[in-house]
Amino acid sequence: MLVQDRNNGVPKSPKQTNPTSKTSSRTSRTKNLEFPQWILDNLYKIITIFLLISTIVVFFYLHNSSNSTNTTTLFCLQSTQTHVIRPEFPRINWNNVPVITDMGTRYANFRSEKWIVVSVSDYPSNSIRKLGRIKGWQVLAIGNSRTPKDWNVKGIIYLSLDMQAKLGFRVVDYLPYDSYVRKTVGYLFAIQHGAKKIFDVDDRGDVIDDDIGRHFDAELIGEGARQEVILQYSHENPNRTVVNPYIHFGQRSVWPRGLPLENVGEIGHEEFYTEIFGGKQYIQQGISNGLPDVDSVFYFTRKSGLEAFDIRFDEHAPKVALPQGMMVPVNSFNTIFHSSAFWGLMLPVSVSTMASDVLRGYWAQRLLWEIGGYVVVYPPTVHRYDRIEGYPFSEEKDLHVNVGRLTKFLVAWRSGKHRLFEKILELSYVMAEEGFWTEKDVKFTAAWLQDLLAVGYMQPRLMSLELDRQRASIGHGDRKEFVPQKLPSVHLGVEEIGKVNYEIANLIKWRKNFGNVVLIIFCSGPVERTALEWRLLYGRIFKTVIILSNQKNVDLAVEKGNLDYIYRDAPKIFDRYTSAEGFLFLQDDTILNYWNLLQADKSKLWIANKVSKSWHAIPLANQSDWFVKQADAVKKVVATMPVHLQVNYKETTKGDDTLTICNSEIFYVPRRFVSDFVDLVNLVGKLDMHHKVAVPMFFTAMDSPQNFDSVLNSMVYKNKPPGNLTTIYSAEAPAIHPWKVSSEQEFIKLIRVMAAGDPLLMELV
Repeated sequence: MLVQDRNNGVPKSPKQTNPTSKTSSRTSRTKNLEFPQWILDNLYKIITIFLLISTIVVFFYLHNSSNSTNTTTLFCLQSTQTHVIRPEFPRINWNNVPVITDMGTRYANFRSEKWIVVSVSDYPSNSIRKLGRIKGWQVLAIGNSRTPKDWNVKGIIYLSLDMQAKLGFRVVDYLPYDSYVRKTVGYLFAIQHGAKKIFDVDDRGDVIDDDIGRHFDAELIGEGARQEVILQYSHENPNRTVVNPYIHFGQRSVWPRGLPLENVGEIGHEEFYTEIFGGKQYIQQGISNGLPDVDSVFYFTRKSGLEAFDIRFDEHAPKVALPQGMMVPVNSFNTIFHSSAFWGLMLPVSVSTMASDVLRGYWAQRLLWEIGGYVVVYPPTVHRYDRIEGYPFSEEKDLHVNVGRLTKFLVAWRSGKHRLFEKILELSYVMAEEGFWTEKDVKFTAAWLQDLLAVGYMQPRLMSLELDRQRASIGHGDRKEFVPQKLPSVHLGVEEIGKVNYEIANLIKWRKNFGNVVLIIFCSGPVERTALEWRLLYGRIFKTVIILSNQKNVDLAVEKGNLDYIYRDAPKIFDRYTSAEGFLFLQDDTILNYWNLLQADKSKLWIANKVSKSWHAIPLANQSDWFVKQADAVKKVVATMPVHLQVNYKETTKGDDTLTICNSEIFYVPRRFVSDFVDLVNLVGKLDMHHKVAVPMFFTAMDSPQNFDSVLNSMVYKNKPPGNLTTIYSAEAPAIHPWKVSSEQEFIKLIRVMAAGDPLLMELV
């Protein structure tokens, strides 16, 4: 299934071309002959410029040093962190944003209050033409690099790439050429031309009965507004941060794209609802019949053959609102935004295309609470057609990796800023720090907010947050009952039996077990070929995946590390994830069968101390200088250990005449041992101690080996890889070593063998 034109994995910024490059190449040969003479003629200028630059560099260095108590520490910290973790905070003069007027199109004087914004990549569909005939709404079609140049429909405004570039919006510099996220330009254009409400749609759905106002609350004030009370989910359970609205509308075995997989199994209907007065439902999400908004996991596992989906929802079910503290997936192809929420239309550009609108929806919902607004979900408003075109699981990687953590993060987030736009920018910044998107979206947010002001948008006033006030208990009289229908779901390819299928249930179980464990992978191979693949493979299971390598790669969020001293990177990662349950370290030549780790005790240390090829004691007699120096370093550290660590270590070791070595391809540190691990790293300090020596020393000092969890002791371990790696793979083992992945083709081979333990992995390839 393709949602709009989302066939691109991660949006790439448009590359700027240099119109003078050809001229320069034609004249370069002549200029090269004159170069020595030019140097002589301009020597004094070159010296002057060099001195000026040197002065500026020294000035800034001294200036920065004066503002820092420890410049050396600062530079060391910056060298090990990515822009995802420490982005630069944009500085904006909110009171001095120049006005942008439409000077580049024939629509400069056109105004309309109701707009439909749609992305187009092919010739006009029948759905597009039907949208153009809806009375009272102006359709705005946004083109991209794949849109036919002669695209045209009478009565519809079409903005080509060239026209978009001439509008003067800052956001254009961040938008990919071939993605639906270029709709961001359309939102600004509509606001610039008088929009009061914007219907965000795609080109494959028909509005039911061709009447938007019949299904949505297009008017919130004035004569056309429905002054009514709206059913609302109960806020009784403060730990419930996200709901599946499809259950309310009669389809309990269907879940929307963007619902955390750990919530898929929650299929019971509401015990009761509450009510809220209408008028502030600034974001209105419609349900789609036919092909609803579902993720690739549902699409590939809940249908049989090539039969198109035709799922129907209860059109008579009442619309339902979300209270503060509770969220719902919001998409970009069946949603109305009222002017008070126009700031929430921004589609992020640094995440995968299938995640962009969902992350936008959660981000916008949290900020909506700051102005007293809320989201309402409506019964079927659109019929979308299933073209039986699958999209890969990889395009949703930013959803399944992060969305569960994101909802909890957003509900807990607070800001002390006093204007909405300042809060918006702060939240975008913090989300980049947390790794939900990158620094590019921080800059994009700054550009978006300035463009909004430039086209005349007035930011709404803030209201006090209900979450920070004690909520009244829900009395018996406040409880409203509604029992959803249970519409037949045999068309899904499986009979509905009150639970999701076995594979999905396993994925949910694994995610629940390891959803608060941080996985740290050291990549020895080329990260540009494997970093995204490792995140895709393990990010479905763990809280987050941190990748270290010899070379830092900002674009791939790969941090610089040194395998020989990998333990030194642990403290800063521990500090970054203070709420994590534990930390699992893994080298990229070792494969983790996470489904075999469920019985492991996450409060204990894990390491392969019973695998003799990995963990062994080496007699120091007749060994090389390297072993002797490592043993001396161990003695120095042990002598400075606190009593509890030193006693543990000496009770375990065989004396000073041996050195314990562990290759440490995989080990786990639970939260309760983090402080001891950090203390030991600090004791080692600048001593030249290899991680194969440091890690086993740390483990035997932190606890007795008899207390280690034995889960890794049954791993498959070979010193050298066989010619055919599949001969050593076992889906029953907790881990396999060695197994090297250095290309996408090798990753695909790995996925195919791992599918024996996790069949859903086949959706990745």
